[in-house]
Amino acid sequence: MIQVDIEEERKEILKRYRRLLRQAKPILKPGDAKIIKKAFNVSLEAHKDMRRKSGEPYIYHPLEVALVCVEEIGLGTTSIVAALLHDVVEDTYWELEDIEREFGHKVMTIIDGLTKIAGVFEYGSSQQAENFRKMLLTLSDDVRVILIKIADRLNNMRTLGSMPRHKQLKIASETMYLYAPLAHRLGLYAIKSELEDLYLKFTDTTTYKAIVHKINESKSYRNKFIRQFIQPIEEELNRQGFKFSIKGRPKSVYSIYNKMKKQNIPFEEVYDLFAVRIILESELENEKADCWQVYSIVTDFYRPNPDRLRDWISTPRSNGYESLHTTVMSNLGQWVEVQIRTSRMDEIAERGYAAHWKYKEKDAPGKTTSGLDEWITQVRSMLESNEGNAIEFMDDFRGNLFQEEVFVFTPKGDLKVLAFGSTALDFAFEIHTEVGARCIGAKVNQKLVPITHKLKNGDQVEILTSNKQKPSEDWLNHVVTSRAKAKIKDALREEKKSAIVDGREIVQRKLKQMKMEFSSETVEKLRAYFELKTANDFYYKVGKGIIDPTTIKSFKDFRENQKLKHKAIQEKVRDESTFTKEIKSLKGPDHDQLLIGEDMDVVDYILAKCCNPIPGDDVFGFVTVNEGIKIHRTSCPNALELLSNHGNRVIKARWTSQKEIAFLAGLHIVGTDRVGLINDVTKVISSELKVNMRSITVDSDAGIFEGTIKLYVHSTEHLETLVKNLKEVEGIIKVTRFD
Repeated sequence: MIQVDIEEERKEILKRYRRLLRQAKPILKPGDAKIIKKAFNVSLEAHKDMRRKSGEPYIYHPLEVALVCVEEIGLGTTSIVAALLHDVVEDTYWELEDIEREFGHKVMTIIDGLTKIAGVFEYGSSQQAENFRKMLLTLSDDVRVILIKIADRLNNMRTLGSMPRHKQLKIASETMYLYAPLAHRLGLYAIKSELEDLYLKFTDTTTYKAIVHKINESKSYRNKFIRQFIQPIEEELNRQGFKFSIKGRPKSVYSIYNKMKKQNIPFEEVYDLFAVRIILESELENEKADCWQVYSIVTDFYRPNPDRLRDWISTPRSNGYESLHTTVMSNLGQWVEVQIRTSRMDEIAERGYAAHWKYKEKDAPGKTTSGLDEWITQVRSMLESNEGNAIEFMDDFRGNLFQEEVFVFTPKGDLKVLAFGSTALDFAFEIHTEVGARCIGAKVNQKLVPITHKLKNGDQVEILTSNKQKPSEDWLNHVVTSRAKAKIKDALREEKKSAIVDGREIVQRKLKQMKMEFSSETVEKLRAYFELKTANDFYYKVGKGIIDPTTIKSFKDFRENQKLKHKAIQEKVRDESTFTKEIKSLKGPDHDQLLIGEDMDVVDYILAKCCNPIPGDDVFGFVTVNEGIKIHRTSCPNALELLSNHGNRVIKARWTSQKEIAFLAGLHIVGTDRVGLINDVTKVISSELKVNMRSITVDSDAGIFEGTIKLYVHSTEHLETLVKNLKEVEGIIKVTRFD
């Protein structure tokens, strides 16, 4: 039991509260401090008997979230009050009506958006996705809901160390799946980077520590390099009378990791490890000219890479980001990214949406809507038209978060900003739903093109329509914007509705004939049996005659066989908590996780084919609907989606120390070709380490040798020894594992 010094804790709580007030002071209007104090007291009282997993008083959490809102996002009093109260309704006796009575309708709406939906969900649906959809519904009325949620998530990620491992995986994956892309979309770059770094820290600790170590190792060299690099630029800027500051900063751990992974290179070969940022003090009307003048000064000293110039000053990104980026060659033969912007642009880049609003109101209250406002309108129309399941919605929504942009023009010269990869059909729906629905082709720069034509920056587009045209299913493969997808789905849905109604009646009749109950669980199993995404997809195919109703009989036979096998599993492992109880009752109170290699007799499980885990890999168990438990690597390509949308079906799992079993692993080898190389490679594998190979494929071109080997190993340790020995073979340059 931890001894708690109540007096010390009380002092610490007050200290944190005063810090919050100090940070908020510049934005407070008369009477605001009183409302904040009231919210603080309500939260303190409501959470007085609660503690976090780390043992700290729970009130630290709402205080920290409110501080992030002020300090890192730049929000005001309403948000501070909502942040202090954000868990009160969910965790205590307070109701939304009480919040409205005490703090007003606005605060109540925000807190309602932040409060999770309670209750049981249909089997096969996702509580996380449903809660997220609910939160987004409030987003379309008040962006602060999402901004406070991001602050809440940032604090949860910063304190994730005290959580059990499977919870860490679930929360970190959910963050990477949704909150980091959202922070990116709302222009909160500093928070987005920290969330990504923390995700890596908790899901792949070894890699994270290795990169941090290397960044720290090269710190003094980097600082010296940056000093030398910026010296001539500083002198010239001073000579020309600019007011400015220059910062040099390393790229985030995650972005370095991403580069290493995408380009398959070691840390030492990531060429732009850091960026230099020049921030100018400039009047609004001179901003653009000043930034280009500084660009001209930088490129007088260093040669720029013409392919790496990004001008987001003339056409800002749709999340409000403005900056001029160029990559130049230093005197030491190293590429350096230089970002040029004004202090106004820098605040928008760091604080995103909140700063964007602040300047918008200051500059011109009647100014045209920005890309961010348009995006929120898009999210709103997506939510209104979405009748499908929440997971499908989440996929569409996520696809809409990380997209780059393409700038195109209408025949009259109006600029339209679309997602990168947009087609003529996307453009048609951007103009008007009717234009999109009747689109038969387009003229791009006066040339006729099909609806599938991908647009490039600067294209001028004219849409051709016909009254006989109507949307078809395959149109969904030719659009990338969520607006076009939503509108096409709307049109198809009308047509689909009648087929679904017919299909449902047929299924109902068929099940009645077979003396089977027509329930959501039976339909869910039918959906899984026919390998379809949703129950409506199943009804639709039956209604359209694509699935012959007589084949439902084969499902009944299949189900009878499966029933016996899965009854035990489904009873035991409907979710993680009942599973844990089961293991404890079978194996004693000290066991709360699945031991891979030992527990086959207790519970059925299989190793997932998507990532082929081997002993030593960091893994988790996942309760599937029809195939019992599957073991996945935490770095599995599907892990993010599983852990984010179905965290309640994740169970703790670890390997036992047994060595008898062999597991399939894959190695990719690159080297310079020579006579006898293959022989040496196979000798290391078969003779020295007594490893069985399943297959080997080799390709040699212009003296470069590339091959893949599939082999059986006992553990990651075993595999690492093998990789080390292979790297010592003469001519081998690189050996990497693949799934």
